[in-house]
Formats: sequence, C-alpha cells, structure tokens
Amino acid sequence: MSNVTASSSSKVGSTSTLRSGFWLVVIGAALWGVDPLFRIILLKSLTSSQIVLLEHVVLFLAASPVLWRHRAELKGIGFRQIGALLIVSWGGSAGATILFTMALSSGDLNAVLLLQKLQPIFAIGLAALILKERLPKNFGPLIVLALVGTYLLTFGWSIPFGHVNNFIGVSSLMALGAAALWGGSTVMGRYLLGSMKYETVTSLRFILALPLLFVITTLEGAPWQIHGGFGASAAIAVNLLLQALLPGLLSMLLYYKGLSTTKASFATLAELSFPMTGVIINWIVFQQLVTIPQILGFALIWVALFFLSNQQSKPQTL
Repeated sequence: MSNVTASSSSKVGSTSTLRSGFWLVVIGAALWGVDPLFRIILLKSLTSSQIVLLEHVVLFLAASPVLWRHRAELKGIGFRQIGALLIVSWGGSAGATILFTMALSSGDLNAVLLLQKLQPIFAIGLAALILKERLPKNFGPLIVLALVGTYLLTFGWSIPFGHVNNFIGVSSLMALGAAALWGGSTVMGRYLLGSMKYETVTSLRFILALPLLFVITTLEGAPWQIHGGFGASAAIAVNLLLQALLPGLLSMLLYYKGLSTTKASFATLAELSFPMTGVIINWIVFQQLVTIPQILGFALIWVALFFLSNQQSKPQTL
C-alpha cells in the first residue's frame, strides 16, 4: 500500500514539475516584451548593436561568477555541445536578430512579420529530427489555434500582403533564416539542458555572444556619443542595467529553468507569450488602442497555452 502511495505521489510531483516548467517558459518569454520600455531611451543615443553589446557586457559581469561556480560542467563539453552553444549564442542571440532587422529594413514589413511567425514550425520539425520528440494527441489543432491567435494579434482581420511577389526576395529569405535560427536556438537549448544546468547554459549564451558582438559593432563603425550631460548618462546607465537584468538575465534564467523540463516543441509555442506582452505594454504605456481582433487573438493564445500545459504532462503518443 505504501508503494502505491509513493508511486502516486511521484507521478503527481512529476506532473506538477512539467506544468510549472512550461509556465516558467511562458513567463520568461513574456518578460522579453518589456524590452521597449528601456530600449526607447537608449536608441536616442546608441545604435541597436551598441545597445546589445553593452547589454552583454553587463550580462558578462553577472554571468561570469555563475559560470565559475559551475565550471566543473565545462569539462564534459564535446563538439556537439560546442556546436549547440554557438547556435544558441551566435545564431539565436546575434545572427537571427541581425537577419530580422535587415529583412525589416529592406522588404515588405507585413510579409517579413508573417514569415517570422513560422518559427514554431521550424522548432517543432527540428525537435522531432534532433531530439526525437513525438507530439501528443491534439497537438496539431493547438498549434493552429496558437498561430491564428498570433496572426490576429499582429494583423487583425486584414490580409498582410497585397501581392505574392512580396514574399519573393532576399528579405523573405532573411526572415525565414531568422525564424529558423530562433527555432533552432530553442531546440539546441533543450539539447544542452540534457547535460548542463540551466544556469550554465544561460551564462554561456551571454558570454559566447560577446566576441561576435564586438566584431559586429566594430564593423558597423558608428560613433559612440551620448548627448545631454550627466543626467542623460545616468538615465542611459539605469535603463541599460534594467534592460540587461529584466528582459535579459532574469527572463533567460526563467526560460532555461522551465525549458529543462519542457519539450522544445511545447516551449516554442509557450514563447508566444512574448507578442501578448508587447500588446499589453503598447496599450498601458504607449496608449495604443487594443482592437477586438487583438483581444480575440490574445484569448486564443491563452486557451492554446492552457491546453498545451495539460498536454505537456501527458504521455507521448505517435
């Protein structure tokens, strides 16, 4: 009788861990949406690459002691882990952002945004190929529900393109490349968490991205200049610190802690909390009107996330 009770308690604990992990991914991704609150002030004096570089310098200072404490894990890193770390740090943090920014500046805005929404498809496909993840029952309809909700959040009832030629071009390829890198970063992060602690993966993501960001910022050649005296410098320093610690460090710690018990295919849909946060921030802080389609999209995503959190704790089926 005691064995049955222990087994039952173990299953309940495991289910609770799986669900809490899923919602940690949701919260971590949601924190990415507060980034504009700090970035707006920073963009008045610095370029995007300069901001990201300085942010990673702050994160390097915060992550280095953590990595030193977990340095024993570095001894077991092989070539596969190194490749996965480069995809997470260089691909997910730097490369995808650069490709997406270039696509926005050189192509049709709506087409680029729509193509970027294919990120979950890349992540789910790579998770099945690399991690051998199998999708549970009713996962397909929940994917569709979540993507429809995301579409409504972004475009409302409108059709986001006027001609098929808007999807043909270099900018479209760059948008797809960004979506693939972000999706791949989710999968590689989950792979790394099979042999490393989430604190180690988070630290390495920030530290390994720093050299590449130095090169990118140097090649950009933009001057470093801050106008407005001490007050402006102090405001920039405070915003930079908050940006690095909230949508940067805290969000990624929560994200990777949750990802350690969450399938990559589920996590990529949990990341849809990010655009929902953006809509809320725009409404509360920037006084942008929330439309009925956005409210409907918001509701559809939360319904999908609720059922996904339940599916995450169920056995996999073919």
